[in-house]
Amino acid sequence: MTAGLMISAPASGAGKTTLTLALARAYRGRGLNVQCFKSGPDYIDPAFHAVATGRASVNLDSWTMPREAIEHLAGRGADADLVLAEGSMGLFDGVAARGAAGTGATADIAEMMGWPVLLVIDPSGQAQTAAAVAAGLRDFRAGVTLAGVVLNRVASPRHEALVRGAMTDAGITVLGALPRHAEIALPKRHLGLVQAEEQAEVDGLIAEAARFVAEHVDLDAVLRSSRAWSPPAKTGSLRVTPPGQRIALARDAAFSFVYPHMLEAWRSAGAEIVTFSPLADEGPDADADVCWLPGGYPELHAGQLAANTRFLDGVRGFAETRPVHGECGGYMVLGTALTDADGVRHAMAGLLGLETSYAKRRMHLGYRLAELGSPMPGHAAGALLRGHEFHYSTIIAQPDTPLAVVRDATGTIVAETGSRRGHATGTFFHLIAEDR
Repeated sequence: MTAGLMISAPASGAGKTTLTLALARAYRGRGLNVQCFKSGPDYIDPAFHAVATGRASVNLDSWTMPREAIEHLAGRGADADLVLAEGSMGLFDGVAARGAAGTGATADIAEMMGWPVLLVIDPSGQAQTAAAVAAGLRDFRAGVTLAGVVLNRVASPRHEALVRGAMTDAGITVLGALPRHAEIALPKRHLGLVQAEEQAEVDGLIAEAARFVAEHVDLDAVLRSSRAWSPPAKTGSLRVTPPGQRIALARDAAFSFVYPHMLEAWRSAGAEIVTFSPLADEGPDADADVCWLPGGYPELHAGQLAANTRFLDGVRGFAETRPVHGECGGYMVLGTALTDADGVRHAMAGLLGLETSYAKRRMHLGYRLAELGSPMPGHAAGALLRGHEFHYSTIIAQPDTPLAVVRDATGTIVAETGSRRGHATGTFFHLIAEDR
């Protein structure tokens, strides 16, 4: 029988990812088969989960995915001893309007799957008040069960004693207390953590985190706090249509934001994925019938991409006869130019008229529902697609035919419509699921 836990917190930055990775590695070291999931649309954390567990992790998202798709994906934990799902933001943080199966809140997934919540509480700057916060989270929503708390970044033994005492008075179990330990901090950049594949030392960081957590957290008690869970039968579908039969997929440090469930769904539908590296000046496979450029960090490599003529000429030649699609960073590279954070303008592929700039950064973040006005690879005009947008680029020009009418989670139309010109299409949002 599989046991399950959701790891959450009152807010971002409390230490959810570090605790998830540490527990996953610690239990794996005990011989348990651990399956991780990520609640929400974060496309970086699942790669860290995979390093910690040796198993692929996928996203479970209640705003973009219908319940049957969530249950289908969660079923991959059926052969695990323990499921550790990592939440996003605060436990109940979601959007105002309900989506496919909820608001995108971590609590949606915890309640749907019946996983008790292990709270990470950072009591910095407070003491007994931390217990009031934990009690409020415990009692806020019926159907969401609190397993206990792990205190993180505790300042001193006296500080820990004050917080523990208040938690005991509130009837909340403290399963561990972690003193400050800077050596296990994971590197960050403007879209979140530096990606796992870019960090040669990531395995060592996770091992150190596991050792540290094992010293300060009662691993046996955490296991006892989990709940036996039988995954739903895999009767649902992911509602994901592959963009082609043979897909040339850009894949390197500049193009790495790909949801694992999307690639798995494409392969399950019979598609073949052939990767190429634009940073290595490689072009798309000549035998592919579609080229897909995902998001990533092209702004950090804009000069190199602009100089890689084999890549640029290869994509341009491909687009003469076959579809090319870009998501977010990929969309920017298919455009005319990208200005980096230093104000240097770099010419891109020129397949679309889009021009973007990082010289004046402004965050664009949120769920997106797009109604296609024109077809894109795998989807006909009129299709409704659910996704998520997260970038800091500013649109300088977006002159081509809009690809879609794009709305945020409140139904408000946004300016990032995507574009279509000839065989080239692009969107700022990352596709997660089809709405119909």
